[in-house]
Amino acid sequence: MTSQPTISKASKDPGATGDPGNGLQAGLKNRHLSMIAIGGVIGAGLFVGSSSGIATAGPGILLSYALVGTLVVLVMRMLGEMSAANPTSGSFSAHADRALGRWAGFSIGWLYWFFWVVVLAVEATAGAVILEGWVPSVPQWAWALIVMVVLTATNLVSVGSYGEFEFWFAGIKVVAIAAFIVIGGLAVFGLLPGVDSEQAGLGNLTEHGGFLPNGPGAILTGVLLVVFSFMGSEIATLAAGESENPQRAVTKATNSIIWRVAVFYLGSIFVVVTLLPWDSKSIADEGSYVAALDSLGIAHAGQIMNFIVLTSVLSCLNSGLYTASRMAFSLGQRGDAPKAFAKTTGRGVPLVAIVASVVFGFVAVFFNYKFPDSVFLFLVNSSGAVALFVWLVICFSQLRMRKIIQAEAPEKLVVRMWLYPYLTWATAALIVFVLGYMLTDTEHDGRKTVLLSLLVAAIVLTIAFVKEKVKRGRTTV
Repeated sequence: MTSQPTISKASKDPGATGDPGNGLQAGLKNRHLSMIAIGGVIGAGLFVGSSSGIATAGPGILLSYALVGTLVVLVMRMLGEMSAANPTSGSFSAHADRALGRWAGFSIGWLYWFFWVVVLAVEATAGAVILEGWVPSVPQWAWALIVMVVLTATNLVSVGSYGEFEFWFAGIKVVAIAAFIVIGGLAVFGLLPGVDSEQAGLGNLTEHGGFLPNGPGAILTGVLLVVFSFMGSEIATLAAGESENPQRAVTKATNSIIWRVAVFYLGSIFVVVTLLPWDSKSIADEGSYVAALDSLGIAHAGQIMNFIVLTSVLSCLNSGLYTASRMAFSLGQRGDAPKAFAKTTGRGVPLVAIVASVVFGFVAVFFNYKFPDSVFLFLVNSSGAVALFVWLVICFSQLRMRKIIQAEAPEKLVVRMWLYPYLTWATAALIVFVLGYMLTDTEHDGRKTVLLSLLVAAIVLTIAFVKEKVKRGRTTV
């Protein structure tokens, strides 16, 4: 039986030394945290994957993004409540450990780590494709290696160097998408000269088969296609443990999630589906954002978007390596991973955790080039539903942690989940519904993704329970 979880006493005064009671340092400045929080919701998937969602749901894809965005806002509110009360580099894994038991923290922590090391391979390959197009004399595998080595070195120097790189990577994404929304918005409302006013306009929302040309069910299919592009919004709560004022950083990131999702996702997709008819051939051929830029008469739209996507890829790689290593560090600190993972350098860098994460990332990159349609495809599909598993665990952790915080340190509830516990239960039910709906989806590999992810989750859970049983057996001897 697990002991009653308690709020860490050390977390009552986070101070300016980073995550309480460990070797991490407060190397992230407020501007780093602000940009990490803003940029965390803008993944390369938004730029690359939105065209398939538009083709599936038409203008109704806005409802798909709104539905997933609402889900993310609610989950982040719950995570913000727990992380503001007890900031830690383990974030939701550490909260699950305290609220639900060691098995939960162990399982979701390792699943999340697995997700990000696979993402490292996916993003490194995506970046290598773009770079090879610019400099074909360097083979694609070499570009992937170069990108991984450079960003590994960045993370190994100090958390401040990670924060600085991410500040600029995220800054480019934010400026680019903000400019796109402003310029595209002017064109939609006829305020930008030189744009075909007959093609652009609000009429595109209803004039090509209606707002839901493929029926209401396409909204849910759209949800399946866009849900994974939101993964990364939780990174700010992990990074907050290495900031000067963790509680303030978490609170700020949590409170700003609504406008971040509304502006960057709904705002930019709204511009795309109003600039062009949803069934425009250019969206399918060129991609939604490239097609939109072309319609504005912007020269070299494809190369501009390639640069923005590359920046997003590098940002995702940078944050992915940081996130995977901090989760490994937290697991090591709690005895759920080798103790070496919890050791830090004089600069507060978890060297072994970073190296271990990047080694598995390199292995995944190798599989991508050597066995793309077998081993690597399995890795991608088996980690695909982890985002939803993480969100579900956050819901159940918050249900219990609220009671614990109220009983032990009510003054630490500086962020509160709305309409607790009803909205928490409703959010959990919606996540379960999405997972269930994915099981009916064979066209977009939704069923395969859920089943393989459940298989990996079952393996990790089995290891967790066996580990706990062995530990209890040793203590009773």
